[in-house]
Amino acid sequence: MMNSVKPTIAGIAPQPASAWRGTVAGFSASLVGIGLARFAYTPLLPAIVGAHWFDASRAAYLGAANLAGYLAGAMFGRSLAAKTSTRVTLRAMMLLASIAFFACAWPVSFAWFFAWRFLSGIAGGALMVLAAPTVLAHVSPSRRGLVGGLIFMGVGVGIAASGTLVPLLLQQGLEQTWLGLGLISLLLTALAWWGWPTADAPTAATPHPRHSPPNGTLKALYVEYALNAAGWVPHMIFLVDFVARGLGQGLQIGAQYWVLFGLGATVGPLLAGLLADRVGFGRALRVSFIIEAICVAVPAFGPGSVWLMASSVIVGAFVTGTVPLVLGRVHEILAHHPAQQTSAWQTATVGFALFQAVAAYGLSFLFSSSGGNYSLLFLIGASAMLLAFVIDVVAVVRRSAAGHGLK
Repeated sequence: MMNSVKPTIAGIAPQPASAWRGTVAGFSASLVGIGLARFAYTPLLPAIVGAHWFDASRAAYLGAANLAGYLAGAMFGRSLAAKTSTRVTLRAMMLLASIAFFACAWPVSFAWFFAWRFLSGIAGGALMVLAAPTVLAHVSPSRRGLVGGLIFMGVGVGIAASGTLVPLLLQQGLEQTWLGLGLISLLLTALAWWGWPTADAPTAATPHPRHSPPNGTLKALYVEYALNAAGWVPHMIFLVDFVARGLGQGLQIGAQYWVLFGLGATVGPLLAGLLADRVGFGRALRVSFIIEAICVAVPAFGPGSVWLMASSVIVGAFVTGTVPLVLGRVHEILAHHPAQQTSAWQTATVGFALFQAVAAYGLSFLFSSSGGNYSLLFLIGASAMLLAFVIDVVAVVRRSAAGHGLK
């Protein structure tokens, strides 16, 4: 009985030990599958080109391979889990991401590298769809914001590590860097191994068993999350280049803004989760849309460095912080239909991946055809955020008018 709960810390109510082990497992999965498997490649790309493993064009395609794999993993992760079990699938996907790092330590061929980058993307997409919902199903509703935030902090830690840990590893060599990332992922996989829940969460009785699913509100949320994915692209792809070339401050200064972006991404999920536990996921999400719109637009107006630093940190915080907010909002909307929550989260994740890829290519084309107009990109990103806010407000008003209450 002594190990059944964790003690209260800093005002946080105690949770079952299994829930905390699950939180650590979820954090580790986010760090391995997204934080490292995706974002660690960004600082590795110039090193790969510099070592003549692949030319710049092929190296860029290898980055796209991970995104394509992520989409596939998000689409088919639940199907894979249904054929085995969620616990087995989560373990297998973390192992796959770890093995992919080791496999990439040797540039056997372009096809070899592409395949392993694609497989690492599959692992990341499946982990995104399965990990957090599996853990949150065993967490009390009043603590889902906090726990979701802790889980998705792994993504932010990975972004921060991409600007700090990877350059340190590269001092030992490119092969050693891939091997080092593989070893870190393998250790995190071992840490998470026994933390995953062994059984489905108990289904609580609902006072409204015949309440129809709020499909309109849910579809609106899908669109909002996809618009967010598009709205973040200017910062995620063009921020460093904007500072380095657009403002003429050089690559070193531009990299410092990326570190700030990563620091924001590290703490964003935790802060967003704590806010959601206090005001609800719906209200927290609407607040985030407005703040994001303002901060994404900041670089378009050529402000001073203080404003640009704030923009980098805050947008970075919401890139990861919005994820637990949307997942929590899915749980709110489908509170009377828990069996549909994982499927809805999968749909949201797939839409997010699609819009992010389309926006990345579309804004890159627009940037080229506009002669390098950075301001246009940031204004388009801010407009996407504002549109998400408007759609959410309209959906909530309609739902309230239908007699379902305002959330």
